[in-house]
Parts: sequence; structure tokens; C-alpha cells
Amino acid sequence: MNTETLDPRYQGVEHWPTHYAVEAMLEGQMAAIAALQTQTAALAAAADAAARRLETGGRLVFVGAGTSGRLAVQDGTELHPTFGWPAERMLFLMAGGADALTRAREGAEDDADAARAEVAAAAIGSQDVMIGVAASGRTPFTVAAIKAARAAGALTIGIANNPATPLTQTAEHVVVAATGSEIIAGSTRMKAGTAQKAALNLLSTSIMIRLGLIYDGRMVAMRVSNAKLLRRARAMVQDLTGVEPDAAADALERGGNDIRRAVLIARGLEPAAAAALLDTHHGRLDAAIAAAE
Repeated sequence: MNTETLDPRYQGVEHWPTHYAVEAMLEGQMAAIAALQTQTAALAAAADAAARRLETGGRLVFVGAGTSGRLAVQDGTELHPTFGWPAERMLFLMAGGADALTRAREGAEDDADAARAEVAAAAIGSQDVMIGVAASGRTPFTVAAIKAARAAGALTIGIANNPATPLTQTAEHVVVAATGSEIIAGSTRMKAGTAQKAALNLLSTSIMIRLGLIYDGRMVAMRVSNAKLLRRARAMVQDLTGVEPDAAADALERGGNDIRRAVLIARGLEPAAAAALLDTHHGRLDAAIAAAE
């Protein structure tokens, strides 16, 4: 696999001056991002397909092992506070279980039977979208989960750093960030990991955009959970409606700190009517505003 080969340019890097080693590693990080330039169409296609599948229900399921699994969990965890994605519509299948997020349990990645059992136990089906991440593209746990989910009718997306591997041959949609050799051979937590995180960011954010959880470039479905976010939410309501600061704060309070409801309230709707209109339009603020006009 390309990600595990030794690059002779970096042999003896442990003897280099630290400044040179840091420069080399930074160049590797930039190359990791550049590896995604050829994958924008694949990412867009996967996001569009995922959004269509999730519009009527279903869950986003993230699968991985080791570094790849931890990156997948990190990305998915951010979707609830950032985009208001319901926690009950999020599922993580991490090789080795939740304990593997903070303690390395690398041997768990070989347990394909455990992956199949978890897919069955979660009753993953045709409404669900599974995103599997594996630098090698060969991780038995991740490949088995993707295969079982696809057999159950779920939409499957594979993110890997090596082409023509079991993961890329099993998933319905495939993103391959060919990052090549790592500067320090033996682990894919550097270049491959950076490319994976960027791919996950791009994919999940694009899905949220297509699901209508963004309005006018703003995260209007974010969860208001602290003073900083409350100030940000009030500013969004004010910007989007043109009302005075006090009116924006009042609308947000009447809307239960839901920015989308607050925008509709500031535009003249009663709280119950605003909530009902958003429910009718699956949380899409643009559609709710159009229907109210």
C-alpha cells in the first residue's frame, strides 16, 4: 500500500535539525489537502446522494478503526451542535467500542464479525447512510460494516487513501485521497489522517447544506448552548430580518433559542405557527420563508 511505503527522501529525518523536519512535515500536510483536488466531484455526488436518502429520515452512521475511526467520530460529533443534526439520527461504529476513542485498541480493527454484529444490532437499513473511513482501504472491521450495510440497503460511502482496495470496491460512493508515503513510515496519522479529516469536513458539511440546514451562508440550525452562541444567534436573527437588537433577542427567546423559528417570529409569525411551518418544510428556513410570504 502506498501509504505504508518508505520514502527514501526522509530516511534519517530524526537526525535533521527540528526546523527542517517541521518544514518537511508541513509540506506533507499541504500535499495531503492537495490530494483531494481530484475528488471534489466524488464528494459532491456522495453528499447529494446522502442528502436525498436522509431527507425522509434515517441516520448518519460513521465507521472506522484507530486513527480513521477517531477522526470519523470527531467529525460526526460536531454535527449536532453545529448544524442541529438530531443526536438520535447519529450512530458511531468504532472498532473496539467507545473505549477505543481514548485508548488504542488497534487489534479490534481485524474483527469483521464484530462489525457485522453491530450493523445487525443497530438495524441499519435503507434509510440510513454509512460513511466508512480507512487509510489502507483494507481494514476488516470497516470493510465488513460497509458490506453488511450495503446488503441491508443503506447508502454507503468509503473514504480511503489507497485506490483499488476492498473498501473502494465495496462502497457505493468512493473518495480516494491518494496521499502516498508518510514522512515517518509506520503510521497514517499524518498525511492520510489530515486528508481524511478534510474529506469528512467537506462531505458532512455538504450534506448539511443540501438538507437545508444553512441559510444565507449561516448555520441557522446550530444549538445555542452558551453565552457566546447566544450572542451569535441574536446577531444572525438581526442580520437576517433587519430588526433592532432588542427585537431579535425577544424573537429568539420566544422561539426557544431556535434561530430559524426566531427569524420567522421576527418576520411576524407567532411561535407555534413558526414551528409548524418549519416542521412542514423539514426545517428548511428558505422554504418556510417563501411559504409565509
